Amino acid sequence: MVNFTIRNESGYSCLKVLRNRFDTLISPEIKAQLVLLSNGGARNIIMDLEDCEYCDSSGLGAILVGNRLCEGTEGTFILCNLSVGVEKIIKLAMLDTILLITSGFKEAEELLIKKTEL
Repeated sequence: MVNFTIRNESGYSCLKVLRNRFDTLISPEIKAQLVLLSNGGARNIIMDLEDCEYCDSSGLGAILVGNRLCEGTEGTFILCNLSVGVEKIIKLAMLDTILLITSGFKEAEELLIKKTEL
């Protein structure tokens, strides 16, 4: 089964997690893909978790890798479409204070467009 899809657009890449569990089974592959994206020149990444209902500490680690890679290139990392369960774990870990989170993909895309216009 495919764990994620990647779409490269003008100015950003979107990584969409396709599994309902963002855990130790898929997080190493997603971390590796985030590094490849960054090494390939992606500065802005939107991670879409629309299909994801659960996230463990390894999933949070992958999210933080994406955030750190984008910050390292003065880019932007945005999480979008969080389920109630995933949002709860992110707030519990207090990551909502350091991560950019939008309710939907369109909002994330608009935020990136506004940031590039500044």
